[in-house]
Amino acid sequence: MQNFDLTPERTSDTAFELVKKRLGHSFARRELLELALTHSSWANEYACGQEHNERQEFLGDAVLELCVSWELYKRFPTAREGELTKMRSNLVSAVSLAERARDLGLDVFLKLGRGEENQGGRKRDAVLSDALEAVLAAVYEDGGFVAAQKAVARIFAEQWPDRAGDGKASKDYKTRLQEASQQRFGQAPLYTRLASHGPEHSKVFEVSLRLPDGSQFVASGSSCKKAEQQAARDALKTLGHTE
Repeated sequence: MQNFDLTPERTSDTAFELVKKRLGHSFARRELLELALTHSSWANEYACGQEHNERQEFLGDAVLELCVSWELYKRFPTAREGELTKMRSNLVSAVSLAERARDLGLDVFLKLGRGEENQGGRKRDAVLSDALEAVLAAVYEDGGFVAAQKAVARIFAEQWPDRAGDGKASKDYKTRLQEASQQRFGQAPLYTRLASHGPEHSKVFEVSLRLPDGSQFVASGSSCKKAEQQAARDALKTLGHTE
């Protein structure tokens, strides 16, 4: 992962620009995103009495469920209620949301207190999934439902199921590997970007995936996300998980 200066002032500027770019939303009210990236532990330790993102988590949970429901409703006009519910559950699970949060870089930019940081809060799925909900609430507050819907569609661009159903195929490979790794090893896999080459319009990205047992997988793709998905797919096969 790229190293960033994590002083509060620098975090704020860098987070604002990168998260904005990855979300595809330009905030008119920057303070909403800053609040979404402020964990209660940071507010309690560094700024007594300052607001934090827990209220936004409450709103973001509802925004996320509505946006995902609407997207699935449009994509699968013949799917039954039970099928839609199961697909939504896969997409909005804590593991899935934590992966989407990492894609946005929230694990780097979230402001945590020292206690939470020392306890590994930056890697905890619950903390990251809550942060993603807070960020989506910020988008909703700033731009309304249309902006939130566009952000959700973008965040889950490579995770939407190809068909109605509730099997493992409905989950992307990274999410499935995250679950399998946590179950088997008690830890998450680690992804590292190795290199990129080729012209700007057709770059190829290479990433490395390392499992907690030391197994390593290298894959390439037209984007970091696609390369990570391929590496996760390869790792799942090694762990004995079928398609």
